[in-house]
Amino acid sequence: MSQGSGSKDRVLIFDTTLRDGEQCPGATMTFEEKLEIADFLDLMGVDIIEAGFPIASEGDFEAVAAISRRVKNATVAGLSRAGAKDIDRAGEAVRHAVKPRIHTFISTSPVHMKYKLQKEPDAVLQLIIDSVSRARNLVPDVEWSAEDGTRTEHDFLCRCVEAAIRAGATTINVPDTVGYTTPDEYRALFEMLRSRVPNSDKAIFSVHCHNDLGMAVANSIAGVMGGARQIECTINGIGERAGNAALEEIVMALKTRGDVFPFETGIESTMLNRASKLVSAATSFPVQFNKAIVGRNAFAHESGIHQDGMLKNTQTYEIMTPESVGVSKTSLVMGKHSGRNAFRDKLKGLGYEVSDNQLEDAFVRFKALADRKKHIYDEDIEALIDENLATAEDRVKVVALTVIAGTMGPQSATLTLDIEGQHRTVQATGNGPVDATFNAIHQLIPHEAKLELYQVHAVTEGTDAQAEVSVRLAGGDGRLVTGRAADPDTLVSSAKAYIVALNKLTHARGAARGAVRVHSTH
Repeated sequence: MSQGSGSKDRVLIFDTTLRDGEQCPGATMTFEEKLEIADFLDLMGVDIIEAGFPIASEGDFEAVAAISRRVKNATVAGLSRAGAKDIDRAGEAVRHAVKPRIHTFISTSPVHMKYKLQKEPDAVLQLIIDSVSRARNLVPDVEWSAEDGTRTEHDFLCRCVEAAIRAGATTINVPDTVGYTTPDEYRALFEMLRSRVPNSDKAIFSVHCHNDLGMAVANSIAGVMGGARQIECTINGIGERAGNAALEEIVMALKTRGDVFPFETGIESTMLNRASKLVSAATSFPVQFNKAIVGRNAFAHESGIHQDGMLKNTQTYEIMTPESVGVSKTSLVMGKHSGRNAFRDKLKGLGYEVSDNQLEDAFVRFKALADRKKHIYDEDIEALIDENLATAEDRVKVVALTVIAGTMGPQSATLTLDIEGQHRTVQATGNGPVDATFNAIHQLIPHEAKLELYQVHAVTEGTDAQAEVSVRLAGGDGRLVTGRAADPDTLVSSAKAYIVALNKLTHARGAARGAVRVHSTH
């Protein structure tokens, strides 16, 4: 495949945020959130969107089907195992896509075949032929994956790949399922397959790398150097265990080091930062500050030596511009004297498009924050807007909270909630102010959810920084959800985060009903 401009080969970007990314514990997304992310990925230039695993649940099927109907440019893929029911379900889910794909897989490594499949190699080989043939009868574009491909014996892997291509596979994916390989090994694997498999020129080879040893991006690029022309990855690198190769890192590595990587993608890189924030908000998974490309500190300089160099020439310490990934240069620009027009322009610069009502709500909250904080940073505004948009349709909202704390216990909290338009107030005590606050919530909204995680960090520096709280709850059916909220008052943000998580368990759009029973008390 050589469809790039000039001397550069085109590499396809296969995004699996909505499938492999969502399999990350606690990263479940609602139906509407999946649609929003799919729309953004399509607009950003992703070539293939793996929308889900249709046989996994009715919700997964409906999400894949809805995404298939609305995506305008990208191929939409549905994942399936080698069984006929899986393949038929995936075919039904993607059949309305402009460019539908069935992605079917089966394990090929000795350890997987023996302990997971409990099948002999010849039986696995026949399943590959049968599954790919069945999928090809449903859609013209079929991808076949050799699960645990990097731990598969080479002779058998060659036989499997040859059989899959002969049966009609148009893409061959050899994943590093357990994140075990190294760049040199992975590159050599693809070089071996392309030289030994007779019909290898009739399919596109794909890489799919997990980050268990921190080499997912390096391995992915090495696979491309070995002849692969599709990279499977996720926004922010989310995924099972240590995650997947991060889309934003791959795109910018190829773009920034074009001198050694003669490849290009169709991704609009200026949308990467917003994509990161969109996925982070939907999954309630914060992006680490020092995360490459999209982390808060990726373009921040505190060291005096670095600052001096940056003032003289930005290339001294920046190998790419903030604008190239959609990051604004400035962070200290807003204050309590700013007007609505300046606030609207600021939001646009940060990548937010809001309605007039949303703007007014956000502006009022911004003014209240500006009165309490000396400096307003971009991160403050982003936290404020993300929280505002996330809670706009929630049935339960925090109205007021007063906490009495100190060395003499028990501590107490007086909490007022808006529950479906009605204000309810209660006073509760606890072993500390957070416990008292959560006990008050429990009195107003009796539920069976268990608190799995409570985490606090400052959005920006300074004693007046907003506190961002993450709360993870386990529902009665074992589902995990995470709620995040930010406020200058840690206890207020704690209450808000807990309510966000409860709303997700009870009224999350597209979530299973009955995970937790909630009713208001009078």
